[in-house]
Amino acid sequence: MNYPPSSRRAFDGHSPGLHAENERPLTRTVWARRLNVLGEVLLTLGLVVLLFAAYEFWGKAWRMDRDQHGLDRDLDRLWALAAPPEPGQPIGRLYIPRLHKKWVVVKGVTPAALAEGPGRYPGRDEPGDLGNVAIAGHRMPSVFWNLDRLRPADPIVAETRTGWYVYRVVRLRVVRPTQVEVVARDPDRPGRRPSRRLMTLTTCNPKFENYQRLVVQAELSRVQSKRAGRPAELAAR
Repeated sequence: MNYPPSSRRAFDGHSPGLHAENERPLTRTVWARRLNVLGEVLLTLGLVVLLFAAYEFWGKAWRMDRDQHGLDRDLDRLWALAAPPEPGQPIGRLYIPRLHKKWVVVKGVTPAALAEGPGRYPGRDEPGDLGNVAIAGHRMPSVFWNLDRLRPADPIVAETRTGWYVYRVVRLRVVRPTQVEVVARDPDRPGRRPSRRLMTLTTCNPKFENYQRLVVQAELSRVQSKRAGRPAELAAR
């Protein structure tokens, strides 16, 4: 049977109108499915990144709190033996009453040492010495997170095996990481013989970043023997 030319085009699938009507809905469906899959992948990746960030922030803080309890016991044992501390071992305690915080300070500022708590720069001055007791710590909730809340005259107390050393905050500064003179024996006159008894605390600034350093400088106010009990500045603790 011979069909008219117009009828043959309708049956053999070569009609432009019929082809377009079948392809457009299919194309929209395929792209919708692809977008849904892409959205699910991005959502999953976002959750993974969020969980990793939570671990980096809170997980490390929790682990440091746990390590601090162990260091506290180790410090008492080392003090009872009067044994000199090795790098990474505890050397004393640091108290900041305004922040209601207390830490065991370790010897050294290596990544391994700072993962356990604040660390004192090796080869530097001891609490009470003429010079500068320089201590670094991470900017996380378990360490120097709220260091910026300190104000001039706030007490910072260092505990050693034999005594208590009460420092008073002099000033807070924000500096570049390259300004290492802040931990010199005399921060205002690097390279010269020190004339004051200072303590300097350093941490990253701002929070969640590390392109600056927050510096808290304090000066020795008084010394108290262990035999006299705890200093009045810690009475609330």
